[in-house]
Amino acid sequence: MRKFLHFALNRVVITGFLVALQIGFFLLELLRWGNYYVAIAIALRLLSLGAVVAIILRANDPAVKLAWIVPILLFPLFGGILYLAFGHVFLPGRLRRGWEQTSRHLEENLTQDAKIFASLREEDPGIANQSGYLLEYAKTPVWDRTKAVYYPDGMPYWKQLLEDLEQAQHFIFLEYFILGEGEMWGAVLEILERKVREGVEVRLIYDDVGSVFVLPKNYDQIMEKKGIRCIAFNRIIPFMALILNNRDHRKIAVIDGRVGYTGGINISDEYINRTHPHGGRWKDAGIRIEGEAVQNFTVMFLQMWNMVRYTESDYSRYFYRFADRPETAGYVQPYMDAPLDGELVGENVYLNMIGGARKYLYVLTPYLVTDNEVVTALKLAAKRGVDVRIVTPGVPDKKTIYWLTQSNYQPLVEAGVRIYQYTPGFLHSKCVLCDGESAVVGTINFDYRSFYHHFECGVFLYRVDAIQDLLKDMEETFAVSELITEEWCRKKFVKSNVIGPILKLFSPLL
Repeated sequence: MRKFLHFALNRVVITGFLVALQIGFFLLELLRWGNYYVAIAIALRLLSLGAVVAIILRANDPAVKLAWIVPILLFPLFGGILYLAFGHVFLPGRLRRGWEQTSRHLEENLTQDAKIFASLREEDPGIANQSGYLLEYAKTPVWDRTKAVYYPDGMPYWKQLLEDLEQAQHFIFLEYFILGEGEMWGAVLEILERKVREGVEVRLIYDDVGSVFVLPKNYDQIMEKKGIRCIAFNRIIPFMALILNNRDHRKIAVIDGRVGYTGGINISDEYINRTHPHGGRWKDAGIRIEGEAVQNFTVMFLQMWNMVRYTESDYSRYFYRFADRPETAGYVQPYMDAPLDGELVGENVYLNMIGGARKYLYVLTPYLVTDNEVVTALKLAAKRGVDVRIVTPGVPDKKTIYWLTQSNYQPLVEAGVRIYQYTPGFLHSKCVLCDGESAVVGTINFDYRSFYHHFECGVFLYRVDAIQDLLKDMEETFAVSELITEEWCRKKFVKSNVIGPILKLFSPLL
């Protein structure tokens, strides 16, 4: 059943099915299927026309608008349905109202320490501008004296997470896109059940679509019976399963408000290489922070929780009071992005880093399916002499996305960007490093889904020790990856110059 659902909910399968219906309707027209066809065809064409008007009026990137208008005009009968399924920001009214209500609580619960921001501005005005952007548009302050540890693999991340969970005395908040039964989740769950019996408050959020193939039905109810307060975010609605946008793609763990985690690592066995669903090694990255910056993650979690199940507006009782703050250098700023805030925070942070790079810019990303602004910024950085390097997977998790990623190689390589494919297997890390001083580790891919449609999060880092560990990991990743050359691109001429441009027309659907 799960394999069937995995196949049935695949965007390419759904799109192909709608295109087949389009052809079927034309055949029915040829067979003169009477007035029924005429009435249905008129209704569907009006829906497509309405979709085009809505796209034109929306404040989207022009390239995204064109990418949608073209397939709608190509398939006028079912183009409107395609847009409703994949392109429209659709959330149940209850969640949308919850977002509006909880957004008001952000500034009430998170405030910027003026001394910290002034110190950052004195140290580096350019970085302060980036931080100020996050404060203004993500409503998340920057903090100093916060310890950060970078994990280049899922196994050490998991082991440290288990140790921190064992130390929990007051509460545990977990929020993951994918929660899969197996060794990794089993070890976590055993601790959670024990902590509940000890009186620790445990809350869990998992995404209903992200976990649909790896969890039993109504798993949230199973957790509730164990004493774990649980939410399955944005449930799949029967007969509306085409609408797979606006997922909770975040990965957040908060223990007692003292320790916080994020990164690309979900709680499922492939992330610790116990299983190998795509062949080869699974490479990922995570980050652990300890200090007052964890408040940002605490508020992010509670905002998402209150969107679905409103419980409180004052989050301060979940803030840890540090008697002695960690003696560490640098600045740490956890932040979030949402499809309902009217701002492409995730993409804009990356664009600011690309534009501000002076010496080098390194990127780890599983997907390179992005808009023209990011591609142009990367090319321009390389042309002005910045050493731009991007690592993508050597094996695909989704072949269509893999081909689309590869179709973007040639113009970037020709502009001087060095692109690598991770030879040992699938790379799932989402990291950006700029000039050895600033970095982002988080959940945000270089793709339309992360930039436009999903709830995401990350940690912006400046001059913290963990940046050197990230640099070391990136250098080691380059060493085991294949460098993509212009000759390699020419050998993939059909994929790059024929299949690629066609796929790009549909890239917002994928």
